[in-house]
Amino acid sequence: MTASTDGQVGDDAPLALQDPDYREAVIDLLGAIAYGEISAFERLAEDAKLAPSLEDKVAVASMAAREFGKVAAIHARIAELGADPFAAMAPFRGAIDRFHEHTAPSDWYEGLIKAYVGDALADDFYREIAAYLDATTRDLVVSSLEDSGHAAFVVDRVRAGIGADPRLGGRLALWGRRLMGEALTQAQRVAAERDALTALLAGGIDRPGLDLAAIGRMFARITERHAERMAELGLAH
Repeated sequence: MTASTDGQVGDDAPLALQDPDYREAVIDLLGAIAYGEISAFERLAEDAKLAPSLEDKVAVASMAAREFGKVAAIHARIAELGADPFAAMAPFRGAIDRFHEHTAPSDWYEGLIKAYVGDALADDFYREIAAYLDATTRDLVVSSLEDSGHAAFVVDRVRAGIGADPRLGGRLALWGRRLMGEALTQAQRVAAERDALTALLAGGIDRPGLDLAAIGRMFARITERHAERMAELGLAH
């Protein structure tokens, strides 16, 4: 099995998927992403109710529809791997629902930050893990994590809001830090609770994985990308 200098699995997908532990880890990962997309759809649909204008309401509702539109392909891949998509999603419902309960936005702007920054943190974590997958699954995961129109819309609205009320920036910067902490806690909890995902990161005899130093670099990259997004929003992190 080929690998890069960081240990990423190469393009020999059939060989990788012959390993039942690896296949279970892939199913776990896809189940987590699929339920995350469904949760994002539900949350964005709720956020649309907070929109100050009809244009904003339609924009956020459109984002929600695009999130839900990604689920079918993930479910199809889970089925191809011989698993039930709903059974694959079930173990992650509690952790993801708790994250959303702990980070319920109190207004329109907090909802925007969560849609952009909060979702991006989870996406960064999944994208990092995707580097250790077979090519077919990796491509599916990466495509499912593509921006659904959040970035430009949120940056425009948040910057305009801070321009109109500079005090808003401080509150939203604190909110961004809270999202960061909750997202990292969720990621660690999910990985710890699912042995297959832990094994995927750890690797095996024929599957290179992450050592402690590499895990540290991974979370450093996620933190750096979060800081870059906060800066783009005009928020000190």
